[in-house]
Amino acid sequence: MTLHKEGIKIIIGGLFIAALCIILNVVFLFNNSPVLSSIIVGLTLFILILIIQFFRIPNRNKTYEKNEIVCPADGKVVVIEETYETEYFKDRRIQVSIFMSPLNVHVTRYAISGKVKFSKYHPGKYLVAWHPKSSELNERTTIVIENKTFGEILYRQIAGAVARRIVNYAEEGIQVIQGEDAGFIKFGSRVDLFLPLNTPISVKVNDVVKGGVQTIARLP
Repeated sequence: MTLHKEGIKIIIGGLFIAALCIILNVVFLFNNSPVLSSIIVGLTLFILILIIQFFRIPNRNKTYEKNEIVCPADGKVVVIEETYETEYFKDRRIQVSIFMSPLNVHVTRYAISGKVKFSKYHPGKYLVAWHPKSSELNERTTIVIENKTFGEILYRQIAGAVARRIVNYAEEGIQVIQGEDAGFIKFGSRVDLFLPLNTPISVKVNDVVKGGVQTIARLP
């Protein structure tokens, strides 16, 4: 396991603040109230561990096949439905949405290999990530990748109530590789996939999935 580069500055800052809090706590509070002092130290270390684990990247190895769409993120499948995609396709698609809690790995991975045809950032609100309107109203990025097997598929990184920064590495015109790092969403979020209507979906609502490992859809 490694740590994502987007978390290095935050982790260093967290280490500094935690160390300062513990030192001040021991110097000024421990002698007068050792129980309270121990609780504060424990909470400080617990929060620091949560921050570090949020930016973890587990070691995952998978041999990809051209006829599969791999899961773009860790989390829970909360939506599988036919819907009208309003931004790029402007037609009906199958939407697969994955909710990422603060305890999940938050790396976004490319669902297929291919060429980035569209990449756009949208400022917006910070509704809870499972809100039905979060895909349209929250801060988000929309990315479209095209290859010969699936044509064009769209994925959307969506900020949640806690998330305050979306990192997107997909730039228009570049070639990307399935399963590789596509970006990061900090502290709670959601990823939506919009697939052609005839795409055979391999997961169900409430399934817990792993990014870069689980197959979302597979063509015969």
